[in-house]
Amino acid sequence: MRVELDEPKCVAAGQCVMASPEVFDQRDDDGVAILLEEQPADELLDGVREAVAICPAAAIRLVDQ
Repeated sequence: MRVELDEPKCVAAGQCVMASPEVFDQRDDDGVAILLEEQPADELLDGVREAVAICPAAAIRLVDQ
């Protein structure tokens, strides 16, 4: 599985970081999310799925490769 983050859509709510801090972080200057792991390990996928579900801007996708 691969994570896609549409940074221009991000509203810097930080929900993804709360759900999956191993995969997401936020830039210090504007709070926009950044992707730490494009292809997270299987044990991290539940957190990524939660981040996808709760992102207020729908800026995160999890896609099969």
